[in-house]
Amino acid sequence: MSKEIVLSGIRSTGNLHLGNYYGALRKFVKIQDDYDCRFFIADLHALTTNPNPADLHANVKKILAEYLAAGIDPDKATIFIQSDVPEVAEMYLLLNMHVGIGELMRTTSFKDKARKALGLSAPAEGDDDEAFEKQIIGSETNKRVNAGLLTYPTLMAVDILIQKATKVPVGKDQLQHLELTRRFARRFNSFYNVDYFAEPYDFDFGGAPVKVPGLDGSGKMGKSEGNCIYLIDEPKALRKKVMRAVTDEGPKEPNSPMAEPVANLFSLLELTSTPEVVKHYRDAYADCSIRYGDLKKQLAEDILAVTTPIRERINDILADEDYLRRVVKQGAEKARESAAKTLADVRQIMGIRKF
Repeated sequence: MSKEIVLSGIRSTGNLHLGNYYGALRKFVKIQDDYDCRFFIADLHALTTNPNPADLHANVKKILAEYLAAGIDPDKATIFIQSDVPEVAEMYLLLNMHVGIGELMRTTSFKDKARKALGLSAPAEGDDDEAFEKQIIGSETNKRVNAGLLTYPTLMAVDILIQKATKVPVGKDQLQHLELTRRFARRFNSFYNVDYFAEPYDFDFGGAPVKVPGLDGSGKMGKSEGNCIYLIDEPKALRKKVMRAVTDEGPKEPNSPMAEPVANLFSLLELTSTPEVVKHYRDAYADCSIRYGDLKKQLAEDILAVTTPIRERINDILADEDYLRRVVKQGAEKARESAAKTLADVRQIMGIRKF
């Protein structure tokens, strides 16, 4: 009996952080024996921000090493680089023929990123999509909003559909794109009167989702937020980041509610420390004896206990170019095998046939 296909990709825009590790990588390692797991580095998606070519290549290499160092096994899971599967680019073109410009322009992620690229203010209450489209189209600086950013959901849909994945773990910000993937699959099946693409669904791994907060006092940890602890961080840099984490003046009365920045530090403590350590600092907070400096020092050492072996493996893997080349070659071959079959079927269904 064939295993269900799980697919996940991450853009090659920088190192992986503690949020990536607890939110995804640890879970990927746990499921790689039970599912047909396909994990890729989305370097084509990264092109929407026009990265420096040298940086793009370096980031791909770093994320590949971080995947491996976290425990993803290339003999159990398919690990590949998106651009190593040229079938993706062709199917991206073909699927775009069935995607409307309007539905792409209405996606939340496109509107947010386009406004940010153009330096536009957040929409006022009651603003409609038509007004936004006029803003984008009429802007003298709209060259900053490239077509790749607009068609990002199509490329994501192709990543999923070309591998016939049915389970796709995504964050809240990608749920709309996953819904569009289902819509595009239904549209293709209906237009050509076939039952070819199955609709993929979010894969939550079971249990409560893990939210890893950033160090800036609010929100989750994210590369674009500048509030991360990276898996590759050296001890000195990591300790410095944690000691600078936002807190407050401390509790004034016993059993006071925690402000968000302090609650975030405790969330990190619960992820990385022992129950006894967590209880010690919770009790200290409750009776107003807590010293945030001591809490931060403890947190930094406990995080280092998690990241140090990973960082050491990352550095060892980065130094082994032959191993990295073998991994990406093996992954590309596996990914292309299934992608080529899907693309051939799609071409046949659409009437693109050889004489």
